[in-house]
Amino acid sequence: MKNILITGASGDIGSDIARKFAQNDNRLILVYNNSKKTIDNLLDELMDKCELVSYKCDLSDEELINAMIDDIIKKYKHIDYLINVAGVSLIKQIQDVSIDDYNYIFDNNVKSIIFLTKHVSKYMIKEHFGKIINISSIWGKVGASMESIYSASKGAINSFTLALAKELGYSNITVNAICPGLIEGKMNSFLSENEKQTLIDNTPISRIGTGLDVANLCEFLCSEKANFITGQIITVDGGFTL
Repeated sequence: MKNILITGASGDIGSDIARKFAQNDNRLILVYNNSKKTIDNLLDELMDKCELVSYKCDLSDEELINAMIDDIIKKYKHIDYLINVAGVSLIKQIQDVSIDDYNYIFDNNVKSIIFLTKHVSKYMIKEHFGKIINISSIWGKVGASMESIYSASKGAINSFTLALAKELGYSNITVNAICPGLIEGKMNSFLSENEKQTLIDNTPISRIGTGLDVANLCEFLCSEKANFITGQIITVDGGFTL
């Protein structure tokens, strides 16, 4: 049985990734922070498909991360796949960004991934196996106006992915990042219909992406077919950034 830890499992992308991996030979370890009702609904939806467990954890707190991972290892012995989905966004002109804004974005988007990976990877190294996927963003590659801090955080995730792939490859651990474009869901609910249409008009595939588009790539990267793929920053945006 593969143990799959998915953070941000209550979000649109995280929940679709959980649905994709909900198979009899998997145990899903779903991590959330505030959206307990959403997680409970997801557990109810998937309970007949695979073994499930959920953890509430503030991923900006390393002590809480360490305690959670220790408990998971004590109960389930190993973590095979780590899929770092949890993240937050911020739309502000740089002149208006405060130190609290900076800490909020980098604690949730960067610090969380670094320290969760730190505590999970030491067990993967012992097993000489693991697959780590970091959900980044196209804005980490090309930047977004009014989202400079968010873009910087996603750029940091991309660089972390590249470095970690080199570091952990010798332990048979692959590390890749996925950069979604516009994905239908709560994070982009602030966009007007006209703004969405403008983005669609500039996307060669002519539609908004879905969490399933990201989940399909996660499934491939965690399969044996992707055992020789590591250190890749893969864009899933329908051609928007071409």
